Amino acid sequence: MFFANHEAKERVIVNQGGTSSGKTYTILDLLFIIATSEPDQVITVVGQDIPNLKKGAYRDAKMIYEKSEIYQQWFYKPNETDRRFTCINRSIIEFTSYSDEQDAKSGKRDYLFVNEANGIPYNIYQRLEERTYKKIYLDYNPSARFWVHEELIGKPDVKLIISDHRNNPHLSEDTHQRIESYTGERFKVYSRGLTGKMDGLIYSNWVLCESMPEIYKMRYIGLDFGFTNDPTAIIDVRVSNGELWLDELCYRTGLTNPDISDVLKENGIYGNVNIVADSAEPKSIAELQNLGHRVEGANKGPDSIKNGIDILQRYKLNVTRRSLGIRKELGAYEWKKNKNGIFVNEPIGEFNHALDAIRYVALNKLRKQRKGKYPKVSTSEYYTTI
Repeated sequence: MFFANHEAKERVIVNQGGTSSGKTYTILDLLFIIATSEPDQVITVVGQDIPNLKKGAYRDAKMIYEKSEIYQQWFYKPNETDRRFTCINRSIIEFTSYSDEQDAKSGKRDYLFVNEANGIPYNIYQRLEERTYKKIYLDYNPSARFWVHEELIGKPDVKLIISDHRNNPHLSEDTHQRIESYTGERFKVYSRGLTGKMDGLIYSNWVLCESMPEIYKMRYIGLDFGFTNDPTAIIDVRVSNGELWLDELCYRTGLTNPDISDVLKENGIYGNVNIVADSAEPKSIAELQNLGHRVEGANKGPDSIKNGIDILQRYKLNVTRRSLGIRKELGAYEWKKNKNGIFVNEPIGEFNHALDAIRYVALNKLRKQRKGKYPKVSTSEYYTTI
């Protein structure tokens, strides 16, 4: 995949890939090489927003830098304020986002990398493309068609590179086997990096929004504990105008309970908002309570997963654009299939960390509403953007 990008003659190189194919890491590595070999270059990496860049492409770039003695000789330490790497030959790699089309008109560059392009509006890409002199790289996970498929792929000066987990030699054999075990449409999209429309998705009643409502009827925090392999998910859940509004405050691995407390405090949550957490972690709940947080365990029981899903399916779900973990799970969380390939009324056991955090809130705080009072949702009224 590296050589396919490096040797491409086209101006625009589209990297469409399945899960864990290494496409983002590969492009970033190539950009470091370009910066060292061409002086006075401006290289811009664009994400849908700064939080996603910090926990995605910018984090990967710092990892690449820290692991390479050669890059450490060529580049000064990254400027954390500006999210910028400066090369000794005056080339720079900057990481930024643009709020609208007018904002995207500011600045020009030699190279452009649009990371997770399906989170960037087409009009913003157009303004960036107009102000890029040399090459443009894009990457995304192909859960659904979007403007890259309609406006770029197939044009003469556009190269399409499709990759999947088999192109990534750094994955463990267990990870390769897990991804290879996917079936149906999920195998097509996540195991082979092919464009598809996922059938059997549990939640189709969601839309993107730019921010959370300032006026709301109820507010809770959903918390699903994780550590080594699974992320800790902390989700802000608000009820406004009969709809649910969801904002991802945290979706990271390696967090201890004091770390979780720090994240909550950084977001102004300290004894003032009810937190509903996974009741399977009573010690963690007790520790967070001792740290000053109002935490309760989710009311689990027989069929609690299905009941929680049923509650959430009755709402229109507004998901903030920056909530990458929620959006990723919404595009992959589906019903299981039986041996005949028919979907059954039982969800798969993965892609559900952020969604579990939201479900805990539903079980404790939303299920008390009378069934007839739930807002009726016709999924045809909404669209999903993955």
